[in-house]
Amino acid sequence: QVMLVESGGGLEQPGGSLRLSCVTSGFTFTEYDMKWYRQPPGKEREWVASVTRVDGVTNYSDSVKGRFSISRDNAKSTTYLQMNRLQPEDTAVYYCNAHRRFMGKDFAYWGQGTEVTVSS
Repeated sequence: QVMLVESGGGLEQPGGSLRLSCVTSGFTFTEYDMKWYRQPPGKEREWVASVTRVDGVTNYSDSVKGRFSISRDNAKSTTYLQMNRLQPEDTAVYYCNAHRRFMGKDFAYWGQGTEVTVSS
């Protein structure tokens, strides 16, 4: 069965750092782009960062660019999100996503999320 398990969330002060991990199993990790999304309280889920399966190209939303860094370890089937210079606006539930296109259709798996709170 497919599993994506996030960890690393918690309470952090503004300006601090957290590293989120997403350990996956049950699918061919190297065939999937990996992405992080987040859902702030009272808001819709939004895309944060992605790293491609083939070339490892990374992309970031404007709100986190320069502060967050996504990476993947194919040997461990794990994706990370390094979050630096955290702001209160980063408070959200963070979700790991695995995505691929197959036969012209999109396929995706989701984790259950890990909560990040940035507060003094």
